[in-house]
Amino acid sequence: MTKTTAPTTRVAVIGVGIMGSAIARRLLGCGHRVSVFDLDAAKVAALAEHGAIAAATAREAAGASDFVITSLNSAAVVERAIFGEHGIAAAVPADAQRLLIDMSSIDPPSTRRLAQSLRERTGMGFVDAPLSGGAPKALLGQLTVMAGGSAEDVQRARAVMDSLCANYTHMGESGAGQTTKLVNQLLCAIGFQAVAEAVRLAEAGGVDASKLPAALSGGRADSQILREFGPKMAARDYSPTGRIDNMLKDLEAVQAFSQGQRLPLPLAGAVSELHRAFVAAGLGAHDTAEMMRQFSGYERG
Repeated sequence: MTKTTAPTTRVAVIGVGIMGSAIARRLLGCGHRVSVFDLDAAKVAALAEHGAIAAATAREAAGASDFVITSLNSAAVVERAIFGEHGIAAAVPADAQRLLIDMSSIDPPSTRRLAQSLRERTGMGFVDAPLSGGAPKALLGQLTVMAGGSAEDVQRARAVMDSLCANYTHMGESGAGQTTKLVNQLLCAIGFQAVAEAVRLAEAGGVDASKLPAALSGGRADSQILREFGPKMAARDYSPTGRIDNMLKDLEAVQAFSQGQRLPLPLAGAVSELHRAFVAAGLGAHDTAEMMRQFSGYERG
């Protein structure tokens, strides 16, 4: 069922790459008034054609909104968007009722530091709301979001999240959402590699790998990753859904955390090195399905 909301809800989306653009388009379709900003003017212009309000700066977008969503690539970029010149914080008075919802994937310590600093400087609330499901699920309003922050702020964010999510869970205080996202990314990265190997194994045995999801449906090997990426990898469909370098960023955050805890995670190390090799080969901006290229020397015919 399509979720709708009152058209008076004002939302800014800062960062409109693959994910941010899908988020903005979904919110527009649900009746929100959406302002957008990105350093890439072409991406902003494309969303303006769908009814978004183009902003010249993050400050301008935030100043016209009650909720501000950030969808950016790293903690450093999020920090610049918030506290940099013409940033979000510059648009917020000390008694602000605006709420920042960070849907980026960044490390938990940075999240806690940014949330505390934003509240101290402006009074603005902060919810870390990393997501799972990618752009396709965002467009359908079927994202899985794991949220961190105060119970009040996480509940307030529902005014926007209910348009985007099928599963929205409060995991704890600031940083808890990002910690849960690290768990998610570890499981996904291992799953992507497992599916790639399974597809290649099936092909080597003369089996039509595109049939694997149907054949294994309902069994213990069934998974969302198999259903979505099995056929994609079998078809060598490399259309963009998620970048290899973004996954590496998250895996490096997993490793940094585990090393700090002296926690052995051998599979995390293996998939991290594999992703690092793809980035070193210049494939960082490419889709996760391109992990099938690790078998390129063994392709049939």
